[in-house]
Amino acid sequence: MIYRVLTDITIVCHLLWILFLIFGALFGRRILWVRLLHLSSLGYSILLQLNHWLCPLTHLEIWLRSKTGSGYSGSFIQHYVEKLVYLDVSREAVFIGTAVVIVGTGVIYLWFRKK
Repeated sequence: MIYRVLTDITIVCHLLWILFLIFGALFGRRILWVRLLHLSSLGYSILLQLNHWLCPLTHLEIWLRSKTGSGYSGSFIQHYVEKLVYLDVSREAVFIGTAVVIVGTGVIYLWFRKK
């Protein structure tokens, strides 16, 4: 039971991380440490994609699922949130989406930079 709960928490954290990657520039434009975290996270995301590595949260989720044993290992969170975290799209589409986020981030950071 505890591993199912931990898996749910991991999946929610993964979704929140993805949302931070997409929308972090909105907060980072005014807060320096958020900007630095956001930009380094985007860089790490590209590194993961270029090398076909799995996100550490994915590794954690896989390990937690292995601890649940056999039988039904899903939950409401896993059923719905997981579909948002692991979209059924190609790697190329994810990379293009990442590039769009990076360009949008650049526009936000340049547009709202302190003068």
